[in-house]
Amino acid sequence: MRSAKLNSYAGQAAFPGGKSDTLEESPWDTARREAFEEIGLPMTEEKLRGFKVEHLCELPTNLAKTELGVRPCVAYLCPSSASSMSDGSSVEDRLMPRLDPKEVAAVFTAPFHSFLCKTWTGDGPAPVQKDGRPEKWYRGSWTDWHESRWRMHNFYIPRPPATPSSLLKNPSQAAPPSGPEPSSHAALPEGDDPRPEPSALDALTTFRVFGMTARILVDAARVAYGEEPEFEHNSHHGDEEMIGRLLKMGRLSEIRKKGDVLTKEVLREASKM
Repeated sequence: MRSAKLNSYAGQAAFPGGKSDTLEESPWDTARREAFEEIGLPMTEEKLRGFKVEHLCELPTNLAKTELGVRPCVAYLCPSSASSMSDGSSVEDRLMPRLDPKEVAAVFTAPFHSFLCKTWTGDGPAPVQKDGRPEKWYRGSWTDWHESRWRMHNFYIPRPPATPSSLLKNPSQAAPPSGPEPSSHAALPEGDDPRPEPSALDALTTFRVFGMTARILVDAARVAYGEEPEFEHNSHHGDEEMIGRLLKMGRLSEIRKKGDVLTKEVLREASKM
């Protein structure tokens, strides 16, 4: 979940990511660096404490309205050896995210195969609204984008219990203590209160995943499981055909110009090429 301190996309669900520092930096190198900077995923196997990051593939580039091309890099975070998981612990238990509070407010997980399903199929309670009524796992609608029909996916991921392995707001957050607060709490020096600061996240009962992030998850799940979703979707992966046309028009320049946005007129002109 993006931090409220960000000027854009604040409060939205997204993958760790960003732009490459140089033209020589590959999409995979960029993805690994950004994951380290934003959620503290170590860059070296030595610091992964018995785990490794296996680079599986890269999906076709997606096009954002702000003239940015986003290349999804897919990896598998797994034990580096059979002995790494001999104690039965999971990745979530062993690798504690360390979040950059300027960019990330929280990190959460969701069952991958569920992004092909129309109803909630994960373990644990289904998503609920703030008033306790059931929430749909999936909502979708068609809209116009890229001079074609574009499927907008919305997934509502149940908020997990506030434990260190399922939700972290900052590097030092731990599960809230059970029972009454210790009597010594009032005597703590100023600034040493162990309780997390109140946050808008506290009121959330679900994490909404939508837009390009949801589309990437659906496409990645289609490839991973060799299945098509139970709901309507765009059959093609990414937007590379449109990106190629826009490049021929002189759009999507290396240096972004202030105010550059892909309007319907620009996309209509590109689609005729």
